[in-house]
Amino acid sequence: MERVLHYRAYRPRPFTKEERKSTTILFGGLTFKHERLIQAELERSGYRAEPLPQIERQDLDIGKEYIDVGACCPTTFTAGNLARTLITKAQQEGKEKVINNYLFVTVGACGPCRFGQYHESYERVLEGLNLTDFRLFLLDLLRMEQSAPGGGLEIDMSLTFGLVYAMFLGDLITDMEYAIRPYEVKEGQTDRAVKDSVEMLYEKFKRRPVKGKKLTSLFWHVFTDYFVKALEEVRREIWDHIHVDRLRVKPKVKITGEFWLQTHEGDGNYNIKRWLEREGAEVIPPPIAVWMDYLINMELFKLEDAKGFVKKYYLKKFVVQTIAWLYRFVYNRLRKALNDIPNPLPDQRKLKELAKPYFYYRLTGGEGHMLIGKALYAYKNKQAHMVCELSPYGCLPNTMSVGAMAKVLGDYPDLLYAPIEIKGDAEVHAYSRCQMVLTEAKRRAKEEFEEALEKTGLTVEKIREFEEERPELRRATYKVPHYGYAGTSANYVMHVAKLMGRL
Repeated sequence: MERVLHYRAYRPRPFTKEERKSTTILFGGLTFKHERLIQAELERSGYRAEPLPQIERQDLDIGKEYIDVGACCPTTFTAGNLARTLITKAQQEGKEKVINNYLFVTVGACGPCRFGQYHESYERVLEGLNLTDFRLFLLDLLRMEQSAPGGGLEIDMSLTFGLVYAMFLGDLITDMEYAIRPYEVKEGQTDRAVKDSVEMLYEKFKRRPVKGKKLTSLFWHVFTDYFVKALEEVRREIWDHIHVDRLRVKPKVKITGEFWLQTHEGDGNYNIKRWLEREGAEVIPPPIAVWMDYLINMELFKLEDAKGFVKKYYLKKFVVQTIAWLYRFVYNRLRKALNDIPNPLPDQRKLKELAKPYFYYRLTGGEGHMLIGKALYAYKNKQAHMVCELSPYGCLPNTMSVGAMAKVLGDYPDLLYAPIEIKGDAEVHAYSRCQMVLTEAKRRAKEEFEEALEKTGLTVEKIREFEEERPELRRATYKVPHYGYAGTSANYVMHVAKLMGRL
């Protein structure tokens, strides 16, 4: 008789409160800016925390050794990144210390995307490394309060709100970075400003006060000026000292696509944002806050679909609408602290309506209807010259959205769209596809700039002379309004003309 070994789902050993002082929480998957601020919030809450090292090309190869070959690019990279971290720590500290003194926390969700199975890949890594006793905890993305088995990790309202603020501030610093770096006069100044800003905010997070529980905590986090003042200080001390040249003509490229690939900065997406900047473009990065705003509004849309079948419909709708409004209210207060340089969150209802003729919004997964809505929003509102959409090779949900874009492009042939499938090891192909569309975007940006000069009767020399009289125009934190052009340089010409009384 052979013994039959049945499948058993992974169940981590408990993590107790007594172990907090000796156990380090590992986490990752976002930019270093977001991760550093999350680390500060966890440390303020009494945990030891450490982000995983930044994703590298070798993580793809390591990931392929431990998980199934059908895994998508982000899964392979993130699983390989965890494996590399555990291998390194086991070599440095020993396997037993890794098992007892570390644990990994990640988030999960459901739906057609493989994101719901990421933790399964991480479990394969633990099996492959013979670290099955290592603790891996999966948290629910949509729950405000939750805890891991044993009570050692407790996510309460205060910690959740702190993590939301970490996400907001990470997004806003990222927006500042990409809006300013292409125009910086002194090369490298923006990168230093980002690092200095994150460290300043890290200290602010560690010292932030904790106010009450439940409703008291909610009201404090919504209306506090603590983080607003922190960003105002960052602006005064760091960003106000950067000078820019907005007369550099650059096409604007909006990044969309699968969540991890579009937000990632590094080898996981061929570092395509930096590559675009080296090719002479200005990049509009996708804030994580847009994704959370999408999830909140999806609850509202689903509720509206069920009208007539939901008890206390109007009360429930009011509650969700209030949450959505407060979310954007907080984000806009923080944007204002940086003189509204970061982009506002797009109106989710507008995105839904723009995508409606092409994609049913209840087909969730990937970016769903947002991929189409964002592209049309950027095109119709002159927000960008082109859209670069990043999808993992073989990503099922994004395949539907990208397929629907064929009809969109048929209706809007002037919309410049570069869909890039990321495999992790085919950067030449990705760069080549993007370069073809970028060439046309550069031409349009140049035409816009020349049109603005002709319309205003200005020359570059006259604008330079006016800048000498108004040096604040060269400050990175000076807000240039939108005058109907996609490009920064064209809008800047129009703004200078208005200040000179020519409009």
